[in-house]
Amino acid sequence: MQVKDKIVIVTGAGSGIGRASALHFAKYGAKVVVSDIDLERAKKVSEEIVTNFGEALPIRANVAVFEEVENLIQHTVTVFGRLDVIVNNAGIGPRNLLKTGDSTLKDWDRVIAVNQTGVFYCMKLAIQQFEKQGQGNIVNIASLAGLKASPNNISYSASKFAVVGMTKSAAMEYASKNIRVNAVCPGYTESALLNQLLGAKPEMDAILKSVIPMKRYGKAEEIADAVVWLASDNTKFVTGQTITLDGGTSL
Repeated sequence: MQVKDKIVIVTGAGSGIGRASALHFAKYGAKVVVSDIDLERAKKVSEEIVTNFGEALPIRANVAVFEEVENLIQHTVTVFGRLDVIVNNAGIGPRNLLKTGDSTLKDWDRVIAVNQTGVFYCMKLAIQQFEKQGQGNIVNIASLAGLKASPNNISYSASKFAVVGMTKSAAMEYASKNIRVNAVCPGYTESALLNQLLGAKPEMDAILKSVIPMKRYGKAEEIADAVVWLASDNTKFVTGQTITLDGGTSL
């Protein structure tokens, strides 16, 4: 993976796919800004990177707050002099899995603020920095729920369909400016969100695995492989794509 010495921000990097991506970037020689709403978790991942691979900087940021995203980008550029890649991974699910008519306004507002508006904030500000530099790369973490129906999950599904759309729109707008924008769409992956679902409805484990041809969940490290690949110089002619990693579920 050709990411050596690239300056990379990963949001939501304190756990799950974000953590796996941060570690994977560092393994291949990138300098990683580990961003998370929980600073202690970000620090732990940063320490893990420094101990095993190289250079990392923890920065707390709530991506749903524009000023905190501004600080994230500015702090990164101040320390490293530039920004090469941003991975927009920070995301949450609804507290309750309910049909659309029963969904709460609070769940809708929370999920859209982080998963959709937060990605927009990060894209907007990163692109402004990329235009100054003449290059840049965005990898958005969408979801299989952004490509096909996800019942009882209206806010999450809406937010992830939005991420796919924003990815394609921005890719069209900035392709001529040496700025690439792609997304990965994980299926059911071992993560805090999946644990939340299975904790609420243990019977879902058998149900979910029955619709996955590989009969298992994805691993965060497997998603990280695709994230780093899309962010690398190995994929210079790839933009506006959504890479689905779902063990065949969408088939």
